[in-house]
Amino acid sequence: MGGFEGHLYPGLSLFFYGLYHARLLFRALICNHPIQYVPRRPWSKGRWARLQQIYYVGLVKILSACILVAQELHSVPGHFVLISKIYHQRNFLYRKQWQHLTIYMTFFLSGCVDVVSQNLLPQRCAALEQGAQALGMSLLLLLMVSHMQDSEGVELQSHVLLTQAVFLLTLVVIAELLAPNMPQLWLMKAFLYMMTGTWLIQIGFMLYKPISGYKWMDDDKNDIMFVTTFFCWHVAFIAMFMIWIYGFSFWWYCYIC
Repeated sequence: MGGFEGHLYPGLSLFFYGLYHARLLFRALICNHPIQYVPRRPWSKGRWARLQQIYYVGLVKILSACILVAQELHSVPGHFVLISKIYHQRNFLYRKQWQHLTIYMTFFLSGCVDVVSQNLLPQRCAALEQGAQALGMSLLLLLMVSHMQDSEGVELQSHVLLTQAVFLLTLVVIAELLAPNMPQLWLMKAFLYMMTGTWLIQIGFMLYKPISGYKWMDDDKNDIMFVTTFFCWHVAFIAMFMIWIYGFSFWWYCYIC
């Protein structure tokens, strides 16, 4: 997740994944459907009947992970290796890039589990999907803690706040294993996914493309304090956005569909 694009693309992926869960939750509450299971379309005998029965979320996660891996590999200068041997010494290279790829591979594996559970197994196993998701978020939390070791100033503060959001999200997805159909957990999961995504995008702008045109200063306490202020603004914005999604979903499913 180095560079502006390295923060933008993962942030968008997490945001839209959270948006999907928010839509799924509100649809279930309004239409009185089980939260875990999206109702399938009525079976038809047309040419595209089989495609209408496929769940595409896992495929989208796999595609997103592949795009993120390609972007990461494209941004690496020179030969992308794990260990270099110079004068009988072994040095680990591109440690942050390898962490990024590990994060993307957890998303890829989670997407593979979703595809197998939702489309290939005779009966969907939601617990398997949630377990893969919880494992991926736990690994992401560990990597984020390690990822901050070389950071300082504005970058450190922004990533500390990001790690806090990932920590809460990890707790929620683990708690979901014990209470899979609790609407409160799904609400918090959708909120934290979107929150993490938007804040990751914000970090990209702050570090690489500041809107003001002036670089953020690591030795300025005002800049570091404003990082936390912007994070609080993101929390408030996502909360209002969730309310808007619920209002739109209520209008759509009660008066349009």
